[in-house]
Amino acid sequence: MIKIAPGDAGRGGRCARRPAPSIGARGFTLLELALVMFIMGLMLSLVMPYLGGFRFAKLKSETRRLAGRATYLFDEASGQKVVLRLVFDIDRDGYWVARYDPYSIRLSDTEPVFTPDRGPGAQPVQLPPDVRIRDVTVQGVGTTNKGQAFCQFYPEGYVDATVVHLMDASGNVMTLAVNPLTGEVEIAAGDVAPQKMYAQ
Repeated sequence: MIKIAPGDAGRGGRCARRPAPSIGARGFTLLELALVMFIMGLMLSLVMPYLGGFRFAKLKSETRRLAGRATYLFDEASGQKVVLRLVFDIDRDGYWVARYDPYSIRLSDTEPVFTPDRGPGAQPVQLPPDVRIRDVTVQGVGTTNKGQAFCQFYPEGYVDATVVHLMDASGNVMTLAVNPLTGEVEIAAGDVAPQKMYAQ
C-alpha cells in the first residue's frame, strides 16, 4: 500500500522531487584548494628568511645591551671609586651587578664580600628564551660554560679582560670583548676565539 501525502494529491499522485542544492552551498574544488595551498606556501617561503633575521636581530640587541651595561659599570667604578662585579649566571641565562662592601664582616682577609647593587643601572637582566650565554672567558681565570662567572671593574680605571659568547636558538653567535685597559667593548658577529679578541 502506497501512502500519498496531502500536498502531493494535487500533483497527480506523483512523489515530490527534492529541490536542487543552491549555488552558494557548494564546496571547494580540488583546483581551488591546490591554488590556496600554493599561495600559502609561497607566502611562507617569503616570510621565513625574515623570521630568522628577527631572531638574529634579537641576539644583536641583547649583545648591545650587555655591552652598554659593561661600559656603564666601567664608568661607574672609576667615577665612584668602588669595585663592581658583573656576574654572569650561565645556567639561568642572565646577569646582574654586585658591589664590593668594604664594611662587611669577612670570612678571611682574602675573601672580599660583594652585595647585589641596587643602583639605577644595575637591575638584573634575564635574557629572552631564545638567547643564551654560551660561555664566558675571563683572563687569568679561564672559560666557563656553566654555573657563574664574573668580571670586575676597578676604581683605578681598568677591568678584567673578558670575552662573552651569546647564542640564539638558530645557532648564531655574537662575541663581546671588554678591553681591560680602556673599558671599551668590542662586538663581533660569529664565534671569535678569546685570544683573537684580546689581541685587538
